Amino acid sequence: MESLPTLTAMNPDSSDAPRTPLILGHRGAPKAAPENTLAAFGAALEEGADGVELDVHSTTDGVLVVVHDPEIENVGVIRDTTWSVINAAVPGIPTLEQVLDVCDGTLVNIEIKNSEGDAGYDSTQRTADLVVAVLQERGRRDDVVISSFSLDAIARVREIDGVIPTGFLYAPNMPNAEALDSATSGGHSAIHPHWVSLGGDEGSAFVYDCHARGLKVNVWTVNDEPVLAALIAAGVDCVITDTPAILRAWL
Repeated sequence: MESLPTLTAMNPDSSDAPRTPLILGHRGAPKAAPENTLAAFGAALEEGADGVELDVHSTTDGVLVVVHDPEIENVGVIRDTTWSVINAAVPGIPTLEQVLDVCDGTLVNIEIKNSEGDAGYDSTQRTADLVVAVLQERGRRDDVVISSFSLDAIARVREIDGVIPTGFLYAPNMPNAEALDSATSGGHSAIHPHWVSLGGDEGSAFVYDCHARGLKVNVWTVNDEPVLAALIAAGVDCVITDTPAILRAWL
C-alpha cells in the first residue's frame, strides 16, 4: 500500500476546501482490462470515472495510436512503423479516434509521449499537430486536456490552438516551484504532479498557489484511500487512478 502524504493543513482557500475531485481512469481501468484498450476505457466509465487518461504516439503514416511505450515488442518503434503493420501485429491497440468515440461526453486526458531520449523522439512535435487536428475536426476542444512531460509538446499545442487546455506533467524529482513556474510561463491550464510531490504540510499551500495562478491540479496515480483523503483536504481538482470503482466508493 502507498504511504500517506502528511497533508495535515487544509487548503488556505476556504472556497476550495473541501472539494470533490474528478476521477480519471489511468489508461482506462487496468485492473479490469488490459491498459490502453477500448475494453479498459469502457470499464473505467462503467466503474464511475468522470473520464480517462491515455497515452498517444503517432505512426510513420500519421495515425495516432493509444499505447504507453514508444516501441512495440516484435514490431518496432511506433514512429517508424505504419498503422497497418501495428494493427496486424497487435489488433488490440486502438487509435485515438476510437477511444474518443468510446469516451464521448466524458473528460479525456491525452498524454503526448515524446520526451527527449525516447525511441523515435520527434523534435518537430508532429504528434501534437495530429492530436490537435483530430480534436478540432471533432469539435472536442473543451472536454479534453492534453498533457505531457515534454514542455515542447504542449507548447506546440498552445501555438496552434490556444483554446485546448494543456497540462504540464512532471515527475517527483522536479521541484514544485519550478514546475509551477514552467506551467504558468507557458500559459498552460493545469499542472499534473505525482501524489508524492504533494507530501508534507507544504502540499496544501502548493495547491493553493496553483489555483491562485489559475491552474487546475490533476494528480497521478492515486490508488490508496488515505492518500485520496489527504488530496481532497488539499483541494486538488482531479485524481488519476488505476481503480476508478474503488475511488468512487471512497468519495
